[in-house]
Amino acid sequence: MIRFVLFLLAGLFALAAPATGAKRIALSFDDVPRQAGAFMTPQERTERLIAALRRARVRQAAFFVNPQRLELPDGQGGEARIAAYVRAGHVIANHSFSHPSLTRVGPDAYIADIDRAAAWLHGRRGFRPWYRYPFLDEGARNIAWRDQVRAALAQRGLRNGYITVDSYDWFLDDLANRARRAGLTMDMDALRDLYVRIIVEAANFEEATARAALGRSPIHVTLMHETDLEAMFLTDAVAALRADGWEIATIDEAYRDPIAAREPNAAYLGGGRVAALANEAGRAARELIPPMNQEATIQRLFNERVLRITVEQ
Repeated sequence: MIRFVLFLLAGLFALAAPATGAKRIALSFDDVPRQAGAFMTPQERTERLIAALRRARVRQAAFFVNPQRLELPDGQGGEARIAAYVRAGHVIANHSFSHPSLTRVGPDAYIADIDRAAAWLHGRRGFRPWYRYPFLDEGARNIAWRDQVRAALAQRGLRNGYITVDSYDWFLDDLANRARRAGLTMDMDALRDLYVRIIVEAANFEEATARAALGRSPIHVTLMHETDLEAMFLTDAVAALRADGWEIATIDEAYRDPIAAREPNAAYLGGGRVAALANEAGRAARELIPPMNQEATIQRLFNERVLRITVEQ
C-alpha cells in the first residue's frame, strides 16, 4: 500500500512539473496612461483591460508609466487608473517622464527625465525598480551615451526593463483607430485575428532566435501598449499563445531570468534583449526582425483582410 501511495505521489509531482524547455512569456504594457482611442475612453479601456487580464488568468503584468501623460487632457483620472492596475495584482515601473529618445536629446537631459519619472513613482504601491527605454532606444549609435545612461541607472538602483518580443501592436492599433475615425467599415473578426497573429508569430520568432543564440529558452517579455486593441483582444491572444504551447509567466519571474544580468555590447539594441544577444554573437541585424514587425506587411494585411481592399496587380 505504501509503495502504491509513493508511486501515485511521484506521478502527481511529474504532472505538476513544468515541461522541459517549455516556452514561457510575461506581458508588459508601455505608454501608460495612454490617450483615448477611437473605440473607448481611457477609463473604459482600463476597466476592460483589467477584466481581460483576469479572464486570461494573467496573474501579474507590468505597466510602464510616463507621468507627463497625466498632464494631458486624456490624462485626467490617469493616476486612479494606474492604481487600479496595481489593485488588480499588476506592477508599475519607469518609462521616463516624457518619452524622449536618447539619440535625440543626449544623456544629460535624458537622465534628468528619468529622475522626474522616478520622483512621481517613488513610494507608490506596486512599483518595481525597472526602467524601459522609450522607442527601445538604448543609444547603440553612441557608445559613450549608452554607457553614461547605463551607469546612471545602476547608480539609481534601476534595472533595464528589457523586452524580448516586440509585438508591434501599436502600429495595428493606429491603423484601426484611423479607419474607425474615418468611418471605414472593418471586419472586426479579421482585426482580432491579425492582432493575435502578430503577437504569436513575433513570440515564436524570438523563441527560435533565443534557442539558436543562447541554446535555451529564456522567460520572454513581450512589449504591448495600453491600447484599445489590447482591451478588446488580449484574451484571444493569450488563449492563442497557450494553444501554441506557451505558458504565461509573471513579470517578476521573467526579470529573474539569467539574461536580465546581461547587458549586450551590440550594435543592434532596438529589437530587445534576445535580438541584441544574437547580434552580439554575430547575427546580422537584418536577420533579427520578425516578419510580422514589418509595417508594410501589417499595412497590406490590414487593407486586405480588415478593410477588404483588393489591390489589382
